[in-house]
Amino acid sequence: MNSKLMKALAVVVLGAVLWFLPVPQGLKPEAWHLMAIFVATIFGFILQPLPIGAVALASVTFTALVGVLKPAEAISGFANTTIWLIVAAFLFAKGFIKTGLGRRIAFILIKAIGDSTLKLGYTLVLSDLIISPATPSNTARAGGILFPIVRSLCTAFGSEPGPTARKVGSYLMQTTYQGNAITSAMFMTSMAGNPLIALLAAKTLNIQLSWGQWALASVVPGLISILVVPYFLYKFYPPEIKKTPEAKALAAKELQNMGPMSWGEKIVALVFVGALILWSTSQYTKIDATVVALLAVVVMLATQVLEWKDVLDEKGAWDTLIWMGALVGLADYLSKLGFIPWFAKTMAASIVGIPWLQAFIVLTVVYLYAHYAFASLTAHITAMYPAFIAVAVAAGAPPYLVALALAFMSNLCMSLTHYAAGPSPIYFGAGYVDQGTWWRLGFMVSIINLVIWVGLGSMWWKVLGLW
Repeated sequence: MNSKLMKALAVVVLGAVLWFLPVPQGLKPEAWHLMAIFVATIFGFILQPLPIGAVALASVTFTALVGVLKPAEAISGFANTTIWLIVAAFLFAKGFIKTGLGRRIAFILIKAIGDSTLKLGYTLVLSDLIISPATPSNTARAGGILFPIVRSLCTAFGSEPGPTARKVGSYLMQTTYQGNAITSAMFMTSMAGNPLIALLAAKTLNIQLSWGQWALASVVPGLISILVVPYFLYKFYPPEIKKTPEAKALAAKELQNMGPMSWGEKIVALVFVGALILWSTSQYTKIDATVVALLAVVVMLATQVLEWKDVLDEKGAWDTLIWMGALVGLADYLSKLGFIPWFAKTMAASIVGIPWLQAFIVLTVVYLYAHYAFASLTAHITAMYPAFIAVAVAAGAPPYLVALALAFMSNLCMSLTHYAAGPSPIYFGAGYVDQGTWWRLGFMVSIINLVIWVGLGSMWWKVLGLW
């Protein structure tokens, strides 16, 4: 029996076992059966007997087929505006990559300040930060835009996998990767799972996390992490070459080869700035974030920066629409049918007498390091985020404190392993950092980020009046 069939059977068996267990007192059968389907779906996301989108579509179909939800209820998630925000943001990112604007930004920064290995590390992370608000695929950012630049820099300094890896390659690979974890946490549109987090927070805790609110909450801990992590790696995993004047020459040559900014790059740059302004001022303009993103795509189509063929070819956007839309629909009715409130109440009863601060800290740490068992940020979020925030709030923790802390940990956990997220196998597979070193550095960086984002970050959120 092949492995995919075994995985499929494991998913079906888990779902069937949960389905036929006695329905707990206080729950409707529909709520319990939907929970069985939801858990089996998450298990399918982890094992992947089929692609994630196919697993999600099968779950929605089965839910409607057996009558747990009506067909319109089962597919209701596809009408969610946040799902379309992500689709539009993927297409926005297509403009960055197609026109070469992302590469140009990175090379301009390297030419300006990249005369040492430490500065190169900061430059690569800063480049990632600049383009991250419009690039929900952290794999596209880290892998499609930055990785070829990092690899070229390694070659320019004679740093290849093996004996010469530590010249500059090991440091730059690890710094760029760890920086991507930080930038993924900083904006609602910088990682595909972040809007899902906002939706789950709304459904589970009845609180709203806007684009601007997310960015404002993350700016202080995010910038501190960006300052600290590259320097920490520079000291604890130092490159052999400290000065890199050749990097400026390489960047200048690449910019010369690219020529002056094209019409397409100028359009994307203007649209990007406009989108950032509208996203960050939505509380005044009352323009929905999804409308802003769709407007950006329409402008790029109207100016022919993007062609309709580009829209059709952006598989990541449509794949995300399918699996996230299906998941949002299931998660929404899991709450509406009463399972999430019942689960939170049941779990809260088991931790009666424990101060909320202790419960919050334990849940946050467990949530972060549970990612050793996941190879997908999305699977981690869908499997654990709603339950953990519900339990923490039921224990007495402030809702926004919980929602933000676990939202940011949902991204920062990718620091841990070489299989944690989409960019992980790209950078690990380059061969510059062995597995043991990767895990050791990842664990140390995770502690740094935990202290900065939950420790200092919670103080910042207090200043903002979020809890």
